[in-house]
Amino acid sequence: MNPYFKKILRFAKPYKKYAYLNIFFNILYALFGTLSFVALIPVLKVIFKAKEEVTVAIPKPKFEGILEIKDYLENSLNYYVADYIAKYGNFKVLMIAVSFIIVLFLLKNLTNYLAMYFITFLRNGILQDIRNAMYEKLIKFPLSFYSEKTKGDTIARVTSDVQEVRNSVLSILEMIVREPLNIIFSLGLMIAFSVKLTIFVFLFLPISGYLISIVGKSLKKGSLQVQKEQGVFLSVLEETMSGLRIIKAFNAEGIFKNKFEDSTERYTQYSNKVLNRQNIASPLSELLGIVTIGILLLYGGYLVFIDNSMDPAFFLGYILLAYNILTPAKAISKASYSLKRGDGAAQRILEFLETENTLKDATNPTPKKAFDQHITINNISFKYDEHYVLKDFSLDIPKGKTVALVGQSGSGKSTIANLVTRFYDVNQGNITIDGIDIKQMPLFDLRNLMGMVSQDSILFNDTVANNLRIGKPDATEEEMIAATKIANAYDFIIEKGGFDFNIGDGGSNLSGGQQQRLSIARAVLKNPPIMILDEATSALDTESERLVQDALEKMMQNRTSIVIAHRLSTIQNADLIVVMQKGQIIEQGTHKELLENDGHYKRLVAMQSFE
Repeated sequence: MNPYFKKILRFAKPYKKYAYLNIFFNILYALFGTLSFVALIPVLKVIFKAKEEVTVAIPKPKFEGILEIKDYLENSLNYYVADYIAKYGNFKVLMIAVSFIIVLFLLKNLTNYLAMYFITFLRNGILQDIRNAMYEKLIKFPLSFYSEKTKGDTIARVTSDVQEVRNSVLSILEMIVREPLNIIFSLGLMIAFSVKLTIFVFLFLPISGYLISIVGKSLKKGSLQVQKEQGVFLSVLEETMSGLRIIKAFNAEGIFKNKFEDSTERYTQYSNKVLNRQNIASPLSELLGIVTIGILLLYGGYLVFIDNSMDPAFFLGYILLAYNILTPAKAISKASYSLKRGDGAAQRILEFLETENTLKDATNPTPKKAFDQHITINNISFKYDEHYVLKDFSLDIPKGKTVALVGQSGSGKSTIANLVTRFYDVNQGNITIDGIDIKQMPLFDLRNLMGMVSQDSILFNDTVANNLRIGKPDATEEEMIAATKIANAYDFIIEKGGFDFNIGDGGSNLSGGQQQRLSIARAVLKNPPIMILDEATSALDTESERLVQDALEKMMQNRTSIVIAHRLSTIQNADLIVVMQKGQIIEQGTHKELLENDGHYKRLVAMQSFE
């Protein structure tokens, strides 16, 4: 069994009852389908005997063992057809035989519907669980994972790759039982009808299978190229939508248009190759089937007309059974192409699902529900790729104090915030809260102690209330009102229509200052003991900054705060200001002390024209 297909099928376990029901009705479908062809033989017998003088003097046959099954079946059919024609006449017997065929076809189609009905729950259940498993992985992976993968590639895996698995890998679930059973039942009766003719069938099947497999080998590689290229143009699309303002401002529409069209052209070329190879399956299978039927007709005609070893009605029934083999064989060959095509998508999905999460809870984590004393950063070093951003960095942050980190871009300020929240893990040293290494705490407990307000107000296309409740799902309206008043956000929320107002994609229905105050209100509502502010006012105008700064000061009261500041005017009241350069501390003290030192901090203040 295909290894990727086997791994995908592990998602079928919760839905095994639907699999059993599908198998049961597929068995009935294959049985009724085979019998519906066999039932044509009595009709042919009636037609062939229509102008013969019928007598009931034919002795009733006796079963003399499995080796004589063909003769027994043929003699029994001759006996009963002759007997019923003699009693009721040709036309009435013909009506009975045709009615029987109609009933068999009715049962065949009814059981086919029921088999498809139950496989639908199995297939769609598997798809739902795959998507859910991928999303769970997506939100649990560390941020470092997405520095290596593009958003478009990840979106392609969760959407189009899963859809490709639905259309290819899981589509063969519909025929994995049904078509082989059709072949088995038909072959059993074909052997009973004529061993010689069946040997001919077995001679040609391996040849057909070999020719079909030659074309299928290249499908997996081509499909993998298609799925990867889809990830590329989805990335370009995502970047275009995110950066449309800059693209227009720099008249760069042509650059991005060419980038997108180059990717879609490659996608089209890869898709054409895959589809053209796949399209060979149907005509190739049909040609091989016709060749096989043609040879059977020639050899069967010899057995009927020259050798006289086969009854004409049984021969025509045999041809119908052979056709009943070729149809599912053709479906299986198409499914094998489809499976090859879906291999690439399944491989990408499983690669995503089987990627180890490097940032996870310890084996026996130490619960931590409250913050009592201090956060200690002990001689930590951290690097992105091969470049160290922090080297032997140490800092102690007592409970209830506000510590500000300042310095030029690239000095490592935001990295401290990412490490304290454990978005990344340190390479050396450790970070402790009340003496407990944060790696030994459950991630949920660690992040439950913290609230964050970042430079980019990350808001979601939902109501004000639902954006606020991200930090506290069970928050009451009174709690939301209190939080938004602290954040200077209540007035504009009421003006906009209240807490049920939809803020739009990324908060597009709000101004920059309003977005930031809403994100502050979200952090206030969570009411964590530790607050991290990552350049929360750097992108605001003066009026918005005044309102936001006032909101931040209210929020930081009686809390431990780590403030990463670009505008130094916002941190002059901090208990400790830490000046960083190239990942190391070069100065620390209060605003007044650092100005008196006449060092790097004073030069930074002077550059911002703040006295």
